[in-house]
Amino acid sequence: ALAPRCGWVLPGLEQRLAVPAVVSPASARPYAAAAKTAKKDAPRSRQEKVKEKRPPRRRPLMSKPVDDVYLTWLYKRPCYQLEQAVGMLKSFQELDFTHPKQFVYINVFLDMALQKKKKVDPFSSSVTLPHRFTDEVNKVLVFTENEQEAEVAREHGAAIVGGVELIKWILEDEIQADFYVAVPAIMPKLIPLRNKLRRKYPATRRNSLGSDIPKMLQFFRECHEYTVEDENIIKTRIARLDMPTEHIIANLKTIIHDICTYKPSNFDPIVRKLVIRSSTSEGLLLNLDGILPQVEKVEEKEEQNAADEDQQKPVQESVST
Repeated sequence: ALAPRCGWVLPGLEQRLAVPAVVSPASARPYAAAAKTAKKDAPRSRQEKVKEKRPPRRRPLMSKPVDDVYLTWLYKRPCYQLEQAVGMLKSFQELDFTHPKQFVYINVFLDMALQKKKKVDPFSSSVTLPHRFTDEVNKVLVFTENEQEAEVAREHGAAIVGGVELIKWILEDEIQADFYVAVPAIMPKLIPLRNKLRRKYPATRRNSLGSDIPKMLQFFRECHEYTVEDENIIKTRIARLDMPTEHIIANLKTIIHDICTYKPSNFDPIVRKLVIRSSTSEGLLLNLDGILPQVEKVEEKEEQNAADEDQQKPVQESVST
């Protein structure tokens, strides 16, 4: 700086003031490069530290709580017998003062796996329950071009009866039904509806294709339909809560036995977990013993009997000789 009193300049300062010095960022901040390398190395060291940390051990769940009030996530979910669970649902309704005629539902969790990475395809099925719980009647459409068959279909409660003229209205969504039934003579003309109806397309394996129109109508007008959702879950209603316990159990077993027919018995059971609930209650996990069909045990008994017979044959032969 200039000296205000003497008016002279320090030697060499004039040149410094005239030409500003160019300072490199490296020389101005010698720690910059080291800071950058440190930042690059910081995430790696943190990741290594995370890897070195062992995952926390999860405390094993306890079986039964001792007190009436407890933390549910510290204990295993209780499993109930079917008759006991239905009785609990009825008691919940009385304590909560809810509607006595509310529906009873089941959530069925399925094991769809087969061998060699194959699995059971999601399916839908219809079954006749031993005890009906609703007055609703399904809307059934009958395909036939025979006037006598059409008259029989109308007499037995068909909602819509017709032939090829119905194809256009179905494709345009002008006509819709819960189920579609057909006689064999008209099937070659219904091919345009295959992609539209998909699973509801008349077929022999679905019992929706045949010559006995009254029998098909009686089944589909009163049947109960269920479908696999999210690849492995079935959610459906099975009864009303005010029905006798025996009727609720019979309806549940009928649906479960029908579900089990979609997987061969030589594999693991298709039903993995079963939960029952009402419209206003919590879900109760059920014990599967006594609910699933006893197909495997019967086969084992047959194998044991065959083995016993094979062992007895040599003994009998030796005695006869």
